[in-house]
Amino acid sequence: MNINSVTASPATQTQKTEAPGQLGKDDFLKILVAQLSNQDPMKPMQDTEFIGQMAQFSSLEQMTNMNTSMNKFFDRQLQDSMADYAHLIGKSVQWQENNQVSSGTVQAVLYKEGNVLAELDNGKQVDVSLLERIETGE
Repeated sequence: MNINSVTASPATQTQKTEAPGQLGKDDFLKILVAQLSNQDPMKPMQDTEFIGQMAQFSSLEQMTNMNTSMNKFFDRQLQDSMADYAHLIGKSVQWQENNQVSSGTVQAVLYKEGNVLAELDNGKQVDVSLLERIETGE
């Protein structure tokens, strides 16, 4: 059976969101359609097999949707925590860097690649989890 020859009509095509090399719900559906269209008409797929595969497809789709929702939730939580560090703006901070104490004054707090960073007066960005001392900026 040649699965690569199966194509979906433009109305049923969806955007692929899986990482390269991973099978997703679109791939599962293509395999199921290929299996149904290439089955022997004298020995059709049993109802129980078909129902089982549809249940697997439904479960896969629900897990994918839950994963997307959880990722959005975690991103939102991290962004909300950025507001928790707004009090650092204008404060002098210290942290360890290459076994030396470094310091600077926080000019801004930003969210970047899942981390909350303090942007200093010299333009350097430091993860707030590395900060060891916070002083008033006066």
